[in-house]
Amino acid sequence: MTVETELETIRTNRLRRTSGDVGRRMGAAIMACCLLLFLTATAQAQQRYERRSIMEFLFGRQAAPERPAPRDAAPRTPRRAAHPPKRAARPVTKAATLAPDTPAAAEKLPDAKTVLVVGDFLANGLGDGLKEAFATSPGVSIQTRGNVASGLVRADYYNWPAQLPKMLDDLKPAIVVVTLGANDRQTMTAPGLNEKFGSDTWTLAYEERVQAFAKLVTGRHIPLLWIGLPPFGSSDMTADAVRLNQLYQSQVESTGGEFVDLWGGFTDEDGKFIVTGSDINGQQVRLRTADDVNMTDAGRRKMAFYAEKPIRRLLGDQASPDIVRLDTSTSVDPNAAPPAEPVTPEALTPPISLSDPELDGGSALLGNAPPPPSTTPTPRDLLVEKGEVAPPPAGRVDDFRLPAKASTP
Repeated sequence: MTVETELETIRTNRLRRTSGDVGRRMGAAIMACCLLLFLTATAQAQQRYERRSIMEFLFGRQAAPERPAPRDAAPRTPRRAAHPPKRAARPVTKAATLAPDTPAAAEKLPDAKTVLVVGDFLANGLGDGLKEAFATSPGVSIQTRGNVASGLVRADYYNWPAQLPKMLDDLKPAIVVVTLGANDRQTMTAPGLNEKFGSDTWTLAYEERVQAFAKLVTGRHIPLLWIGLPPFGSSDMTADAVRLNQLYQSQVESTGGEFVDLWGGFTDEDGKFIVTGSDINGQQVRLRTADDVNMTDAGRRKMAFYAEKPIRRLLGDQASPDIVRLDTSTSVDPNAAPPAEPVTPEALTPPISLSDPELDGGSALLGNAPPPPSTTPTPRDLLVEKGEVAPPPAGRVDDFRLPAKASTP
């Protein structure tokens, strides 16, 4: 084979391969165009297709009757959806938030009794509720001294045994109200002490701190009201609150204080935690916030309801809304008063002795006179003397008389 023949063979093979590649590419392009046309036609057919119900499929679709347009009707133009303009928010005043029948707050008297509320974040809410409860009592002043994250475990953060005596000296309260413990579910650290929450050593140390705190108040002969913890949304927190309430009750009562249990006001009939419940007026309201820990305004007022009753019992008339301050600035002239009339012995009523038989001036008791004589014989007289028995009333069980027959014409 010559060189020219080999070159011709090579060119022929190249032309065949090139023509094959071109044919395959053209075939792929034709297939893509056909697929695109098929998808376009299918989409247009789906847009023109309308669903028909079974009745229309069997009996055909009936054209809806056209309503004649009124003669004077003008052609309607499509309305554009316009958003109504936003009205400016009205400023909410304090008077607008009060109920119409809410009495106005009374001005406190200079000698009003001070009720000191101390504790953690629950104590702050309790103080707000007590201020609302005694707003109309001029003889009671509520003073709240709470620290949101405080407790009896972390004395390095806030030392209540050191701060409470200063408050008692400054305010000289008539009653001290305490609620603590919601922040005390943590490890207790002290010199030579590092115990986890709930252990026996932790419990003994915590009991000593609660008792020492209570003695700071009762040692000064000031009434102490310790408000228990409410339930929480967490089952673990609720179980710990039950244990702490038992501890508070035993230790506070041993020092002469009073433990106030409010657990039932924030649980249902089965003793489970509730978010919505009855307020002090019996209306269903939300008592707890979204975190299931804090209280709403209604919940704070309900907490105060449980503390309000013993406070009113201890203060007596001083907590009444009708207390009036005596004005000692004016003096009364005894000469300006009218002379008193002389009292004569005849005007006085002599005392009556309980042993005197003649209390009303008589010697006979009421009903001592004999009964008046009877002119007609009684049923007893007829039975005893004559043996006659009075006929029983008609219709009674012992009336055996036959009914009278109706007379025929």
